[in-house]
Amino acid sequence: MKNWTFLIAATISLAACDTASEPPAQATKTQIEIPAATAVMPEVIARLEVSNPDESARPDSLLGFTLNELGIESGPLQAWQGETPQPTQLVDDDADGAPDRLVFLADLGPASTGDYVIDRRQAESAFTARAQAEVSVKEGGEWQDRTYIGGTFRNVDHVTPPPQYTDHSEYIRYEGPGIESDEVAYRVYLDWRNGFDVFGKRKPGLVLQDVGQDGYESYHEMADWGADILKVGESLGMGGYGAWDGERAVLVSEVAERSATILSSGPIHSSLRIDYRDWNTGKETVDLSAVLSMQAGSPIVDVDLALSQPVDRLAVGIVAHPGTELLMGDLDITGEAWSYMASFGRQTLFDDDLGMVVFFKQKDLLEQTRDENSYVLVMRPRGRTLSYAFGALWSGAESGIKTREELESYLAAEAGKRTMPQRVRLKTQVSQDLDSQGPLEIARGLALSELQRRGDGLSFGGWDVVRNSPSKWSYTTGLLMEAMDDVSAATGDTQFADYARRTIDSYLEEDGTIRTYKPADYNIDNINSGKMLLRLHARYGDARYLAAIEALAAQLEDHPRTSDGAFWHKQRYPHQLWLDGVYMGMPFLAAVGELEGNDEKLEEAVGEFLVTRARLRDSETGLYYHAWDEARQQEWADPETGRSEHFWARGLGWYAMALVDILDIIPEEKADLREPLLNIITELADSLVNVQDETGTWYQVMDRPDEPGNYRESSGTAMFTYFLAKAVNRGYLPQTYSAAAEKAYRGLVDEFVALDAEGGYHLRNICATAGLGYGRDGSFRYYMSERVVENDPKGLAPTIMAMLQVSDMMN
Repeated sequence: MKNWTFLIAATISLAACDTASEPPAQATKTQIEIPAATAVMPEVIARLEVSNPDESARPDSLLGFTLNELGIESGPLQAWQGETPQPTQLVDDDADGAPDRLVFLADLGPASTGDYVIDRRQAESAFTARAQAEVSVKEGGEWQDRTYIGGTFRNVDHVTPPPQYTDHSEYIRYEGPGIESDEVAYRVYLDWRNGFDVFGKRKPGLVLQDVGQDGYESYHEMADWGADILKVGESLGMGGYGAWDGERAVLVSEVAERSATILSSGPIHSSLRIDYRDWNTGKETVDLSAVLSMQAGSPIVDVDLALSQPVDRLAVGIVAHPGTELLMGDLDITGEAWSYMASFGRQTLFDDDLGMVVFFKQKDLLEQTRDENSYVLVMRPRGRTLSYAFGALWSGAESGIKTREELESYLAAEAGKRTMPQRVRLKTQVSQDLDSQGPLEIARGLALSELQRRGDGLSFGGWDVVRNSPSKWSYTTGLLMEAMDDVSAATGDTQFADYARRTIDSYLEEDGTIRTYKPADYNIDNINSGKMLLRLHARYGDARYLAAIEALAAQLEDHPRTSDGAFWHKQRYPHQLWLDGVYMGMPFLAAVGELEGNDEKLEEAVGEFLVTRARLRDSETGLYYHAWDEARQQEWADPETGRSEHFWARGLGWYAMALVDILDIIPEEKADLREPLLNIITELADSLVNVQDETGTWYQVMDRPDEPGNYRESSGTAMFTYFLAKAVNRGYLPQTYSAAAEKAYRGLVDEFVALDAEGGYHLRNICATAGLGYGRDGSFRYYMSERVVENDPKGLAPTIMAMLQVSDMMN
């Protein structure tokens, strides 16, 4: 057993010198306010604040919100900056004739912030069309064998070519649907070739409406507007897709039927969908749907693929012309960050320079390779979906890219924008209803909305829509189920506890073996759901629960540790202590110690907190760094201290929650174990209040609120709210801290909780994940690069828990 006596005594001594009975002074909260409508002021649907996280300008930034998210069911809608209307469009994403989203363009200066309003006023004049999609077929002629003779072209919203249609049938204008922005245009051959081609434009503007009206030859010759500039052949062309058979890209050639549907056509956003029925990949027969979309001011097409059943490997890529140079972006990045594969050289039909690129997320890439015709990215779909983007940058354009260096600069900037999008604070009129609700009502609303969204998707055999992967035994599942169970305890509504039990039970075999759990990973995250097992065992006494508890406890017996006894975060993260792991493992370890009557486990659990304080606490701010590498070998680790560089809000939030939770387990008579934790609670509370934002919230990187890209983050805010309110409720902090807790609660609701048009509850601005190593260098930019999402259990569950603690505190 590790002897923790010295650390306990040292912590008691240090905290005694630093104890405060009053919290630091509170700043006045500010928020985005929505005034009531008057005779001269129309109803405001939403107000938003948009920030550019980059030091470079971002003109034509496209912002998009679903109507449900805005709390409404229909238009008209218009975005404004002051009294200036912004280019705005309602988009019908599912082609049902009703708008689903509002999009608008914003010009963002370097590291700037702008305020916008969405209301129902109409702009006085129409916006210049800068994007469109179309498909045009002949009418009034007749089929002769496989060729359509006579007739004139007419634009349609949907086309399914007849069975006799093939290449050069002269039935569809320029042989397929087209999509363009004012920068460049593309066409997709709606036949066995499934080729993706480029119309290069000499000057900005829209041209597709005129291309091919006089036949199928003229657009191959250079005209004032430009021309078809790419030879596709039997390749993937410009960003096309297929299956990978291990040696070559299998094009989407053998299908029973293909069709094209125009979803939106400007003025600032365009999109189309191509549906393929019974595609023979060479291994299986599947249906495939591809949505292509563009926005004004950009040459890039976003592609969203959806399959009817999983396909192991898809191929996306670009034609490999002789003499071209292949360029690859950085792959030593986090999984959700964007990188690229590009080519550059004299590869147009007019022998001038052309850059072609495919952007992709690192997590989706299996390998980069090539076949006889194409540079290929072999991609792993996320279940049945894959998203990527492509674009062409022609030197013949008015402001075209002329050199490899210019191309690489553009590609790096575009990948950066995709990885770190603009920051948005959104306040809708419908969410004002939250002002009249108490914390208990909000907690129940969040829990019920999540239960309705998820169903049994988190159970074994289900699909985790947040992770976009098969559901498994994970810390987030147990975290959310604890929150659900807490709501039942607070409200008496048993549906939430029943849901929690049903979800946990789905992972247990008859003998208590935990499905999908791998003890050999020595992943301390996997211990967290054991706390829900402990609840269920105490409540029902089922032998399966005890067997599963014992399996998790056995992992901790053998779990590798640092030289001073701290648990490694995972086997694949050797010698590393992370703040996250304290929450994941220590309350469970202490509870097992109480269950077994084993004081050594209680001491060991407390010791983890003390080692964490000793290794990760910053003496100046009182905040804690995210992680420590005892070996000092990781790229993120300071070579002298082994610490990571920054104070990540949710990392410290895990530690804060664990502090107040473990005291529920350690008996009051064990004062020697409780006292150092109580002292840490007091000193940490003061440090948190010192960096609390005027809104009551906390920033993603806690001590750099003014740094471009930093944002108010909901999961960390929820955890600190929980920590402060529970510490007050339990008497660990004096009542004077209730002001800081209530301020945090108000900020949590005002900034992050939202209602939709159907009355559903949502939690926004959650950092999807953050870790260290494997492309995650611990820099400020890294913490800014992770996705910002909504309704992730890592934020939702602590928010529910925080609401319940605040409800107790207020009552």
